[in-house]
Amino acid sequence: MNKESQILHYIRLNPYISQQELAEKVGLSRSATANYISNLMKRGEIKGRAYVLRESSTVACIGTMNFDLKAYAQEELHLGTANPVHFTQATGGVGRNVAENLARLGLQSVLISCVGNDKEGLWLLEETRKSGVDISQVKILPDERTGTYTALLNLEGDLFISLANLDICEEIGIKMIDERWSHVAAADAVCLDTNLSAASLAYVIQRCHKEHLLLYVDPVSLSDAKKLPADLTGIDTIFPNRFEATLLSDGIEIQGKDGCQQAAKQIKRRGVNNVVITLGEEGVYYSVQDEEGFLSVAQVEEVVDTTGTGDGFTAGYLYGVLHGTSVKKACQLGLSVSSLTLQSNHSVYPHLNAEQIESMVDGGDEV
Repeated sequence: MNKESQILHYIRLNPYISQQELAEKVGLSRSATANYISNLMKRGEIKGRAYVLRESSTVACIGTMNFDLKAYAQEELHLGTANPVHFTQATGGVGRNVAENLARLGLQSVLISCVGNDKEGLWLLEETRKSGVDISQVKILPDERTGTYTALLNLEGDLFISLANLDICEEIGIKMIDERWSHVAAADAVCLDTNLSAASLAYVIQRCHKEHLLLYVDPVSLSDAKKLPADLTGIDTIFPNRFEATLLSDGIEIQGKDGCQQAAKQIKRRGVNNVVITLGEEGVYYSVQDEEGFLSVAQVEEVVDTTGTGDGFTAGYLYGVLHGTSVKKACQLGLSVSSLTLQSNHSVYPHLNAEQIESMVDGGDEV
């Protein structure tokens, strides 16, 4: 690999890397590194600071963006009485979280969603923009309230109960998606969360199939997974948890390897190409073409908050496959993002970068 290729490789892993760090990694002086970067910028290989690469893959994320309010228990929770908690606010929404994770990993992400013209919505837009996501296709609705998600977490950081007001999701309809379809068609991959209406979900799935677009689907929840059409042809990969996998496989319970295999086969019969089942503390099972496997999860010393871990996994997996890794390594990268998210009270780990998750994956193929 020549020096220019090495420089581009390290910038792709961490777009915010300094020239001094680059120089040390490729074995050049800082001035020589600066000359290489200058030539790459003149040729359009790099688009300014922070080193946005021309060839970065683009993912169109269609789904929700929410104002998250999190209540952390200060002692054991009990129903029917007051429980002492402390609150934090955070950006949220499955589609938005995936888009931010991808942007922090150095990919280009465009978000197709909507917010209300209220302080929560305007704050969400600004925070999402600052994270590197293209928010030009987010619609501001003057007569709607921004979606809100309120979570109560126990002492272990696990979700105890959540409350969601996502009526605004109904506004992400076929007409709105169709008006923004040029951004979807231009992307290297499409990520869809199922908070949308059944009609909108069917429209995106069918159109992606017709236009041969790579579509990845996050079922989000049991109630949202029910909105998926019977025919799932057009979905390249779906990421259900064990409960969503049972629903999508018409009742096959996830009990060990056999349960995962049978559920994945049944989901594939509905038209999905690949199935990746997330199993929480037990890891992940993947069934892709003729390959399948289980991956365990590394122990996390302190779990702060489980919110957003599934979104992190989806983004890490997409980062891997769009960089040509094996499915196994893509899953390992997804688990690495999930692990970092678990240790933060944000729904997206705020210091995430590609070099970090690459270093967390032991073995696997080269990116």
